Amino acid sequence: MVRIRLKRLGAKKAPFYRIVVADQRTSRNGKSIAEIGYYDPTKEPSVLKVDEEMAKEWLAKGAQPSDTVKALLKKAGVIE
Repeated sequence: MVRIRLKRLGAKKAPFYRIVVADQRTSRNGKSIAEIGYYDPTKEPSVLKVDEEMAKEWLAKGAQPSDTVKALLKKAGVIE
C-alpha cells in the first residue's frame, strides 16, 4: 500500500519534514516514490508548502495519508 507521510530531516531538536509518497513497508527515512512538499514546524509561524496537483493526483491513485499528513493537507486546503 502506498502512503503519503513525513520524512524527518534536520538536526537534533530542530526537525524539518518532507511530505513524501512511499510504500508503507519502507523505513521512515527510506526510499520514497515522490516528494510533494515540506513542513517546517520550527519557524514562527510554521511553514507548509504542498504541491496541490501532485497531492490530489496521488490521493486519486489511492495513496493513503498518515494522520499527521491528513491534518496538514486539510490545513493547506488540499482536502476538506
